[in-house]
Amino acid sequence: MAPDWNGKAIVIMGVSGAGKSTIGQMLGEALKCCYMDADDYHPQANKEKMRNGIPLSEEDRIPWLETLRDALRRSTGNGGTVILGCSALQTHYREILRSADPSYEPGSYISIVKFVLLHAQADVLAARLEKRAAEGKHFMPAKLLQSQMDLLHIDESEGVLKVDATLEPQAIVNIIIQASIIKPQSQRGP
Repeated sequence: MAPDWNGKAIVIMGVSGAGKSTIGQMLGEALKCCYMDADDYHPQANKEKMRNGIPLSEEDRIPWLETLRDALRRSTGNGGTVILGCSALQTHYREILRSADPSYEPGSYISIVKFVLLHAQADVLAARLEKRAAEGKHFMPAKLLQSQMDLLHIDESEGVLKVDATLEPQAIVNIIIQASIIKPQSQRGP
């Protein structure tokens, strides 16, 4: 029996260049559900800051994350499933996204919103960013990569699935689909 993905949100997270958009789109296609790119929800002012090499402040990030939370709540509220590609670098950012689940109790980490971290070495990520910039495909310059890596923090108790971002994209999607953290309770093993 296939897992029941209804009413779930899976956040593909990590620093810029990790492959969030590629993996998120592929996962959305595999699960026949909506993919949302968090970058599409940034106000123009945030994009300009990043384009100019200025890291975002908390004042920039929090309203953006609240907008994403509200979008997740709308998507999952009617039993829909959604994949979100979002950096979600710190625990309190992920807490905002987890609260898309109206039943979520802060700090419990038990939510319909699940997280998958795509991780890779800094040199791999920088090369990906430089390639994207040369192709004119993204507003995030490679020089902001270190600021994102410095912000990235995951507490093991959060249950974030960590996947090697240097694997082939289809292999990453397969790992996510098979991972017990995103399967419904009825599909989990002992």
